Amino acid sequence: MPRRERRVQLLESALEVFVAQGYHAAAMDDIAERAGVSKPVLYQHFPGKLDLYLALLDASCDTIIENCREALTSTSDNKDRVAATMKVFYSYVASEEGAFRLVFESDLTSEPDVRERVDRVTIECASLIADVIRSDTGLPDEASELLAVSLVGMAQVSARFWLAGGGEITQDDAAALIAGLAWRGIRGYPMTDDH
Repeated sequence: MPRRERRVQLLESALEVFVAQGYHAAAMDDIAERAGVSKPVLYQHFPGKLDLYLALLDASCDTIIENCREALTSTSDNKDRVAATMKVFYSYVASEEGAFRLVFESDLTSEPDVRERVDRVTIECASLIADVIRSDTGLPDEASELLAVSLVGMAQVSARFWLAGGGEITQDDAAALIAGLAWRGIRGYPMTDDH
């Protein structure tokens, strides 16, 4: 198998094992077995378990940040931006692969490299949102960033709570409900243009 394809296979297998068992309980033996390769093959691609975990975490963080960016640039209507961004977080946590657990529920957040990557999701998504808030409201940087971090926190926490609840509210309805709450709060800030 070509190196790139093998790496993808190993990452997919590792994701399944880490999501099911958590970092500490997962073993490289389990990952190699899940991938159908020997441990030496696994170690050819990743020198250790932390390296493998960080590669997965990087990919997962990149996905949610890029999806947030796409949601914000998908329209110039701010109400639709809020809705699209909430959908990003709800879709991410509802994904069957469970990659969100690496970012939002990691059992390794005391590890500085992991903490840095987990924080990157909040910081970069909030930065993207803050740019829109600042541009549209004329609020200072610090105020725009604080509002943006609050919106990201609302999205992350509510999406995880919704998923854990297993209730009767559909994913789309839950995202729309929280988007409505966020929009009712953020729309009150003054616009600098005629938006």
